Amino acid sequence: MDSEKIGQLISQLRKEKGLTQKQLADQMCLSDRTISKWERGIGCPDITLLAQLSNLLGVNIENILDGEIVENAFVGGNMKKSTYYVCPSCLNIGLSTGSFIMSCCGRKLEPLEAKKAMEEEQLNVEEIDKQWYISSQHPMTKDHYISFVAFATGDQIQLVKQFPEWALQVHIPKKKHGQLLWFDTQKGLYTQYI
Repeated sequence: MDSEKIGQLISQLRKEKGLTQKQLADQMCLSDRTISKWERGIGCPDITLLAQLSNLLGVNIENILDGEIVENAFVGGNMKKSTYYVCPSCLNIGLSTGSFIMSCCGRKLEPLEAKKAMEEEQLNVEEIDKQWYISSQHPMTKDHYISFVAFATGDQIQLVKQFPEWALQVHIPKKKHGQLLWFDTQKGLYTQYI
């Protein structure tokens, strides 16, 4: 750990939040001299204070310990290239259009890799009244189901949450062709083009 880098980051983030050293110290039940020492690189926050400091400064503990925040480059454009995340504990869904750090239930989530669905794995897609009607013969049991279906085109994503023990039936307006994605709770993320 580089105490000077950590101190510079704490100072920068404190100022961005519009806090004085005294105000930050008061919120943490510390003296302003302690904050001053950190910011001058003379010492580092105790491990027991990192969670509170992280919360007050609005940054991950990892960033504090690294002494820097690496900003992601702006990635615009094609929504079909979005990244999906699913929490293995609670099955919450996350979506990003660029490089992103996502966490849920205290765990850092890794981006899912979409597998191209083989013919027998594909969802059924029919065009009915200018809509895509999407269905599946998936058993949709409590322990094994499709948790979401998404339809991505170059400029938008429509995501439809699914629930265990309900038949999978999704209606999406047919505007153009795109990428159909779905998450099977046991087998992972799949994709097919329609």
